[in-house]
Amino acid sequence: MHVTILTQYYAPEIGAPQRRLGHLVGAFRDRGHQVTVLTAMPSYPKGRVFDGYGGLLRTETLEGVRVVRTFIYPSQSARLLPRLANYFSFVLSSVLVGGWRIGRCDYLLVESPPLFLGLSGMVLSRWKRARMIFNVSDLWPESAVRVGVLGPGWMLSASEWLEALCYRRSWLVSGQSTSIVSSIGSRFPEVPTRLLSNGVDVGQFQVASEGAPSRAQLHARSRCAALYGGLHGLAQGLEQVIEAAASLQGQVDLEVFLLGDGPTKAGLIEQARALSLQNVQFLDPITAAEMPGWLAGGDIAIVPLKVFIPGAVPSKLYEAMAAGLPVVLVASGEPAEIVRKHEVGLVVEPGDVAGLANALRVLAADPELRRRLGQNGRRAAERFFDRSAISAAFVEHLEAQLGA
Repeated sequence: MHVTILTQYYAPEIGAPQRRLGHLVGAFRDRGHQVTVLTAMPSYPKGRVFDGYGGLLRTETLEGVRVVRTFIYPSQSARLLPRLANYFSFVLSSVLVGGWRIGRCDYLLVESPPLFLGLSGMVLSRWKRARMIFNVSDLWPESAVRVGVLGPGWMLSASEWLEALCYRRSWLVSGQSTSIVSSIGSRFPEVPTRLLSNGVDVGQFQVASEGAPSRAQLHARSRCAALYGGLHGLAQGLEQVIEAAASLQGQVDLEVFLLGDGPTKAGLIEQARALSLQNVQFLDPITAAEMPGWLAGGDIAIVPLKVFIPGAVPSKLYEAMAAGLPVVLVASGEPAEIVRKHEVGLVVEPGDVAGLANALRVLAADPELRRRLGQNGRRAAERFFDRSAISAAFVEHLEAQLGA
């Protein structure tokens, strides 16, 4: 097969979409298929183009896969206009520049969000005579409304119209959670859908242990270390983690580590400084390859969302499970169902700072409970959420459909 992946985000950027798509690309490559990635100049999450990149066009080879990169207006701002400039600059350049550098293909898989990339996908799929697969990682614009990015008005109406158009123009719509697939199927019953579940590369993670190299740094001041690793953005609501840590300071032998970067990080640092917190540390972003080592040295994984976001299942949940760490999940919906069903942690409703503090207090005081929940998580990750098996099944489905 000839497959093109159209995505705004890709390695060497770090983040959940980059890891997930990189693994899927590898699955196509390893089965002998020709894969091209059409993506933007890397700039996420710092909001500036990485050193060594820039300009209108660059072509390179990463892990045996051809990667075509085109211009993007880099921005880390949470304000609407810079975000739209960021999205639409790549929408245009991916067609006007990148379209001439990719050949005919059997499938064009378009990663959403950003939803606007569906515009590029529709043009390119007709141009290259490809079946378009619209891969939905977050339900937009609904998620944007939930986190306060969009409100009632013409922009929301236009986004809903574009969402429907993208689905109806697709040969297949895939979703990374059962609730995403159910939502699309109930609203657009005529649209073919398929679950392309998120998951974790279980083999890359080792169970948390006393001998992990990161353990000494994580336990320099406290017996128990709680980790959050990932984007510091609007949807994560890390402010509630800071507030919970403030209520625990001086009472619980626990330190909270926030690894990563994003548009809200500066505000979080200022919030912690204003509260004179000594039990919170901010660490620089780490690569996907480094994440297993950090989790292996921790005791608790914090997986927060600011509000209920339909269909959202953070990849950090699967990574914590693979590392054998008990989870404090601040979320409802499908991720909460996973945590409860497999007994891998404690669930707190978004915004319940007192509940979050209490969950951290309970786990910090009970090593045996942490061990039991962590073991449950590792077993569930191996059995149900192994990304290799998930990707292989999806590739096999496309192979079987190629001649249909």
